[in-house]
Amino acid sequence: MNEPFETYRCTVFPWHCDQFGHMNARWYAAHFDEASFHLYHQAGLSYGRMHEAGPIITVVAEITIEYRHEMLAGDLVIVRSGFTHLGNKSLRRTARLYNGDTGTLCAVEHARDVFFDETTRSSTPMPDGFREILKTGLMPEDAETGET
Repeated sequence: MNEPFETYRCTVFPWHCDQFGHMNARWYAAHFDEASFHLYHQAGLSYGRMHEAGPIITVVAEITIEYRHEMLAGDLVIVRSGFTHLGNKSLRRTARLYNGDTGTLCAVEHARDVFFDETTRSSTPMPDGFREILKTGLMPEDAETGET
């Protein structure tokens, strides 16, 4: 198994915070979403490369986010991500969001993406060759990703 990729960095800005002074849940989702695009790219399968194989992309079928520690304005965000299961038509990925200063794990996202044919508008088997490429980002589902 592999180590997770660093897939995202940013800063929590005041406009990311709710009336209680904490980063709002919608921003965790946005940061995880942006990190997911980098995960595929870092594993060697950019969306451009997916399209070279045909009109095949991945779409999100399911997401859960575990909120573990608050983030405040000025905090540095680091996300580390990896794939945890490669199926026939879908895969699972996990991303962990850390406070860049303290190394505190602040949130964990678990997602299931489905391979999707843009022409037929339906799920499709993972194209030949994708599995070998994506294995570079395969990590144990329950593995902690370490300090920042």
